[in-house]
Amino acid sequence: MSAVHNTIRRARRELLLVLLLALLAYAAAAAIELSERLERWFELAERWQVDELPFALMVLACGLAWYAFRRRAEAERALHLHAAAEARASALLARNRELSQGLIALQESERRALARELHDEIGQCCTALRLETAFMRRAGDRAAVLAAAERADATAQSIDRLVRGLLHRLRPAQLDLLGLVPALQELCESWELRSGVGCVFHHEGADGECDCDEPTAIAIYRVAQEALTNVMRHAQASAVRVVLARSANGELRLTVRDDGVGLDPARPRGGLGLLGAEERAAALGGRLALVSAPGAGVRLELSLPPVAANEARAAA
Repeated sequence: MSAVHNTIRRARRELLLVLLLALLAYAAAAAIELSERLERWFELAERWQVDELPFALMVLACGLAWYAFRRRAEAERALHLHAAAEARASALLARNRELSQGLIALQESERRALARELHDEIGQCCTALRLETAFMRRAGDRAAVLAAAERADATAQSIDRLVRGLLHRLRPAQLDLLGLVPALQELCESWELRSGVGCVFHHEGADGECDCDEPTAIAIYRVAQEALTNVMRHAQASAVRVVLARSANGELRLTVRDDGVGLDPARPRGGLGLLGAEERAAALGGRLALVSAPGAGVRLELSLPPVAANEARAAA
C-alpha cells in the first residue's frame, strides 16, 4: 500500500510541475509578444497554410493529455489490483499457517489419545493375561484352570478388538478390503449401532463402486467419519442421511445431512476435525461447505474435482 501512495504523490508533483511550466511559458510568451510575432510570420507563410498549424497542435496536445490520463488511470488500477492481490496472498498465508498449526495440534491430540489407550486399555489387558497364566501355572484344580483359561481368552479377544479399533483409526481397512462405497455403507451401519440414531447411506451411481484414486477415497471416508462423529457429539439428531454422488461434469460430492439442533455458521468453529477436513479438501483441489441454522440441522458438503477420477479411469 505504501508503494501505491508514493506513486500517487509522485504523479501529483509531476502534474504541478506541468502547470508551473505552462505558467512560465505564458509569462515568456507575453514578455516577447509571441502571438504578434507569430502573426507576422504566418502572414509571410500564408501560402503554405502554416497559420492553421496551432489548431492542429492544440488537438495533438489534447489528445496526448487524454492518452496520458488514460495510461495513468490504468496504472492506478493495476496498482490497486496488485495491492488487493497482496492482501489476499497475506490472508491465504495466514490461513495456511492456521491450518498447519491446527493439523499439528490434531496430530498431537491423536497421538496422546492412542498412547493413553495403549497404556490404559491394552496395558491392563496384558497385565490381566499375565495374572491368569500365573494362576494357571499354580492352580491344581482343573476347573479353576479352565475358568482362568476362559478369562484369559476373553481378555485376548478384548485386546484384539482394541487393536482393530486403533488400526481402524490409523488406516480405514475397509477401503482396502471393500472399496469406497461398501466402506461408507459399513461406516453408516456401525455408526447407527453405536449411536442409536438412524443413518441412511445412498450412492447415486450407475454401478456399485466409485472409481476414484486412493487419496480421494481416503479423504471422502475420513470426512464422512468426522461428520458422523460431530453429529453424535453435538447434533442431538434423530436421523442422518449420507449421500455420495457424481455430477454431470464428473465432480464427486459427499453430503452428510442431519435433522439436529443446527448451529450458527457465523460463530467461529474451533474444532480440529473440521479443520482437518477442510485441509483434506483443499489438498485435492476441492472445497468443504457447511450449511446450517439454529434448529434447522446441519448439511456438510464435500466437493472434489473430477481430475482424480478421470486419472483412475485412464489408468484402468
